[in-house]
Amino acid sequence: MTLVKSSSGIRGTLGGKAGEGFSPIDIIKFSAGYVSWMKRKYKRKKKYVIIFGRDGRVTSVLFQEFLIITFRSLGVDVINIGLSTTPTVGIAVMNEKADGGVMLTASHNPKNWNGLKMFNSCGEFLSEEDFQKLFYITEKENFRFSSYKKLGNLFHRKDYIQKHIEKILSLPIIDRNIIQKARLKIVIDGINSSGGIAVPILLKHLGVHVIEMHCDPHGDFVHNPEPIKKNLKEICNKVPEIKANLGISVDPDVDRVVFICENGDFFGEEYTLVSIADYVLENKLGPVVSTFSSSHALKDLAIKKGVPYHSTSVGEVHVIKKMKEVHAVIGGEGNGGIVYPELRYGRDALVGIALFLTQIAKLYNISLSKLKKKYSNFFMSKKKIQLSSHEKIKMLLKRIKKKYKGKKMNLSDGIKIDLLNNEWIHIRESNTENIIRIHTESFSKTRADFLAKEIVFEVKKL
Repeated sequence: MTLVKSSSGIRGTLGGKAGEGFSPIDIIKFSAGYVSWMKRKYKRKKKYVIIFGRDGRVTSVLFQEFLIITFRSLGVDVINIGLSTTPTVGIAVMNEKADGGVMLTASHNPKNWNGLKMFNSCGEFLSEEDFQKLFYITEKENFRFSSYKKLGNLFHRKDYIQKHIEKILSLPIIDRNIIQKARLKIVIDGINSSGGIAVPILLKHLGVHVIEMHCDPHGDFVHNPEPIKKNLKEICNKVPEIKANLGISVDPDVDRVVFICENGDFFGEEYTLVSIADYVLENKLGPVVSTFSSSHALKDLAIKKGVPYHSTSVGEVHVIKKMKEVHAVIGGEGNGGIVYPELRYGRDALVGIALFLTQIAKLYNISLSKLKKKYSNFFMSKKKIQLSSHEKIKMLLKRIKKKYKGKKMNLSDGIKIDLLNNEWIHIRESNTENIIRIHTESFSKTRADFLAKEIVFEVKKL
């Protein structure tokens, strides 16, 4: 059993003892801890309001009852927006001027996982500092529940995905008319979760001919839900088969998006951010931000455009913190996560799709395979390895430091090693699983794989 607590929230596998997985007891404990954190953060209020949403997982339908009962038992009003997306919860927090929000989801993790993503009153994820306070409160506090006269109220809002889409379509940078004129035919893989509802609604508003795959949000994922190449063979075959312009795949809570080329090639999760940044910078120059594990192609684009490029530790909260510091016009992660601050400081697949389709349409319906050739052509290797203990992870990092002694290193998030010719290696603990992630990038796939194998070899020595 696994329970992971990090700045990405709380998530774990189902089953087993409390405290060792994502159990009903842990759900109640962490949601009560969140309410205590919120009341300390936003003091002297007579009434507190939380937005609640869930993804399409089977267990999300079940576990939402625990959360709503816990919040109401602590005297908090709950606005339940039901089946939704993570960015939609953030939008709802802003619109309703709520004190916070909770999304019941394990994001890209498999269906035997679930978790909680928590928001502050600005509709953004909690900062790392606030998460640490929440975890401390959860472990130390004896929670005080409300009397029957002071129980929280429950309200339902069923239209928030529509409100979210309307907010996106109102952005000046999104050109709805030009997308409609392009008469695009697009396949969407909704992984049988929230994206199966939200993405088709957005595409139909944009005048797109939509072909739906796995868009029934019953939560029985037909493939591994992480939107990466090896998990998307079906849609990669479907797009050229029906002569669609492109394909779109999202993760279960719709904060990551990837695209499939017209010929069935994978556009690449790294190039989601690169291409969208290119379009945003055509409209407004300014700094861009991504993570140490994201492709050098974004840095190359920033140099070409003459704007500052900044990189951060992996994780949405780190990206957003840096974006605010430098007043970035676009940012995100190389996993398909787009942060467009004109809408909200948070990853959002729906705004990413709208930006990308506007770009495609304005380039006179250019094919994705041609668009990708505009950008620096790097190759990445992404591996993940289970290690049995934190001690072994520390031993590995120590070995790597010794092996690459004399090379330029950044130690703020595991180890990032910069080599010659824009090659790099990044080794770090995952924020979302009990694993080590090894990302490498080079000018060829063979070379990127070789660099990764060098690290895997060190792991096998442990």
